[in-house]
Amino acid sequence: MFWLVFVNAKKMIILSGGTGTPKLLVGLKQVFQEEELNIIVNTAEDVWVSGNLVCPDVDSVIYALAGQIDEDKWWGVKDDSFFTHTTLKRFDYVEQMMIGDKDRATHIIRSELLRRGETLTKTASSLATRFGLTANILPMTDDVASVSTQIITPEEKLHFQEFWIAKSGEPEVLDVLFNGIETVQPSKGVKDVLSSDAGEDIVLIGPSNPITSIGPILSMDGVRQMLTHKKVVAVSPIVGHNPVSGPAGKFMQAKGFEVSPYGVYRCYEDFLDVLLIDESDEWLADKEEVEVVKTDIIIRDDADSKELAMFIQELIGAM
Repeated sequence: MFWLVFVNAKKMIILSGGTGTPKLLVGLKQVFQEEELNIIVNTAEDVWVSGNLVCPDVDSVIYALAGQIDEDKWWGVKDDSFFTHTTLKRFDYVEQMMIGDKDRATHIIRSELLRRGETLTKTASSLATRFGLTANILPMTDDVASVSTQIITPEEKLHFQEFWIAKSGEPEVLDVLFNGIETVQPSKGVKDVLSSDAGEDIVLIGPSNPITSIGPILSMDGVRQMLTHKKVVAVSPIVGHNPVSGPAGKFMQAKGFEVSPYGVYRCYEDFLDVLLIDESDEWLADKEEVEVVKTDIIIRDDADSKELAMFIQELIGAM
């Protein structure tokens, strides 16, 4: 079986964004040693709000691993209050995101560290430590808020947060752009984990939106090339012809990809070794293109997350 080539993997590198991969991280933390997890996180949706830098995807990773994420939304802190947000609104100060009070504390600490000259990578490490985490959480770049995911609709161009929060993801999508992506470089930490021990490390692309959650990471200079020297496993965020959650279907169609597990493969085809799809799906393409493995990939709760993580552990032959 294909997984035999992965025996004795030294390092688990995970590409994360959105809500899908944080759900899987809950189980991965139980199955792997946390300090083995090197999580490269999308920052193309970062935005300054009320003087503080909000890094939604980085924070979702931190909160999920710390057991503090709001599992109804899969972003923000569970049981958070919103006194600051509602007070600002009462004073006619409108924030583009509804930020909880505990969540805001994270943004304040990050922003203060940045103002003191710390890198985005260092701020993520500092926050992870404050939450009692040992995983290596790596923002994809240290160029702060320099990439912006823009959604092109028939009427206007929207920042991803405007599209998803203010517009509830309803507008038709004509295209997706990563403004500024050509000017940024992967952080030193990202380069280090992707360039070391190419034959021994595993890259796992979680069940995140291939376009807006994983796409910005892959669009940085040199990343796709580095991945061709790794063993890469991806978990499909699509079952049948529908995304498990979120607007992945709209975005894939806008970029010319079929909304299916095969479309997910096409997003990663130049470096992907194994695609994990749902047990209910049929694979109709040439099976020689990629190794396809089936299992139940739907994460309904923490038990499902752990079960999928155990399956992945067996698949890659890691401890």
